[in-house]
Amino acid sequence: MSSRDNAARRVLVTVLLGAFTVSLNNSALNLAIPELMRVFNATAIQVSWVMTLFLVAMGMTMPLTGFLSKRWGMRRFYLLGLWLFLLASLLGALATSLAWILAARALQGVAAGLMIPLSLPLIFAAWPAGRRGRVTGIWGLAVMIAPAIGPGVGGLLLEMSSWQALFLMNLPVAILALASGHLCLEEGERDREHRFDLLGFVLVTLGVGGVLAALGDMNSPADLLEAAHWVPLGLGFTLLIVFVRVEHRVSHPLLELRLFAIPPFRASVLIACAQAVATFGCLLLIPIWMQRVQGYDALTTGLSFLPTALMAAICSPWAGRLADGRWARHAVAGGLVVSAMALIGLAALGHQAPLWLIGILMASRGVGLGFGYLPATTIGLNAVGDARVAQASAMNNLGRRLASALGVAMLALHHDLRTSHLAAGGVGPEAAALAALSESFLVLAALILVATPLALSLPSNRREVTPAHDSHRATQISRK
Repeated sequence: MSSRDNAARRVLVTVLLGAFTVSLNNSALNLAIPELMRVFNATAIQVSWVMTLFLVAMGMTMPLTGFLSKRWGMRRFYLLGLWLFLLASLLGALATSLAWILAARALQGVAAGLMIPLSLPLIFAAWPAGRRGRVTGIWGLAVMIAPAIGPGVGGLLLEMSSWQALFLMNLPVAILALASGHLCLEEGERDREHRFDLLGFVLVTLGVGGVLAALGDMNSPADLLEAAHWVPLGLGFTLLIVFVRVEHRVSHPLLELRLFAIPPFRASVLIACAQAVATFGCLLLIPIWMQRVQGYDALTTGLSFLPTALMAAICSPWAGRLADGRWARHAVAGGLVVSAMALIGLAALGHQAPLWLIGILMASRGVGLGFGYLPATTIGLNAVGDARVAQASAMNNLGRRLASALGVAMLALHHDLRTSHLAAGGVGPEAAALAALSESFLVLAALILVATPLALSLPSNRREVTPAHDSHRATQISRK
């Protein structure tokens, strides 16, 4: 085994540790919401900002990662993100008020906004193009297994200790990741002449922040009629539209939107957005479906997500290997079709569906996610050229965040409006909820199927789109 291979493996382990601790923290902290409501005598809406503020801060930070990594280096800002996450975890554990916890969560969101988009670029910098699929699959295993075990870890810590333990549990892995990062990560090339796009930063930050904050704070269709919700939502979308126009005119854009002119990258982002809407949509719909319609308790509902996460984690390395070969597009298309069929199956289930059948459908969702997401992302990032991977990764992540937030809000509004309409027509509450949820599952299945032809347009062999070729092509595009 060569020294270069050993160095690449150390980089992979380092990035896995960082990504794992962020993913584990988020999924485990969900369980603390009822406890935080009790301890701080707060409402559900107030405590929900523990999750919402993290997502908003992360979404507002992500557009910066391309510029920061290009100007000062990926290693520096990835490690900065890790240090911030460690500090924020300590602050959260020491919190004596809800406001203090919210500040810690916002800082964790900033840290995640730096770390997550730079995870794959760091791996890509260490591994050759022909082996990136399989190592990305290993990265996907860690990222997907963390949410699977997070609720169990969080529940165990809450039983044995207190909510502070959910912040303290981040420290050992974060410290190990920092030590490994300082020893193993190498600084890449920098472009000190690259200028900061201040106008673009202000527009995209306020735009993303306004959209995510407004969508995250909506709890019913009536919220759309309140200026406190629709004003920031409308303003956010307006600022994002202006941002797109500005970025096409400046010589050093904050986000190189011209990369969307590269077909494999464009297709990979659209596929990722469709998968994100379906994934986060199910996080909203399935608990309602399991508890209101099927009559299962909260513990059973939580365990129902375990087959999805486990199968996605198991399939990711296998799918990554396929992404390096001639079956890449077929793996992605097959994953999307399996995801859509699982959603159609959920829509077709009536009252009192057996747990074994629900488990099979949820596991099928995991198979579809494992094959349908990471290989497409790997192909898309390979197509833009190594110099622009950080930019492309940030845009992929930002697109998924915005798409999933918008999709979840629309699904929630549809559920409330549809159940109210059916109830007004004399349909019973349980039947109305089942009808609304079945329609939502079918809409998500249709969205996935619409994205499937995009998978068939992806290159199925790395020789079809080489990094060197597309790097030159992307440079030409950016100069137009």
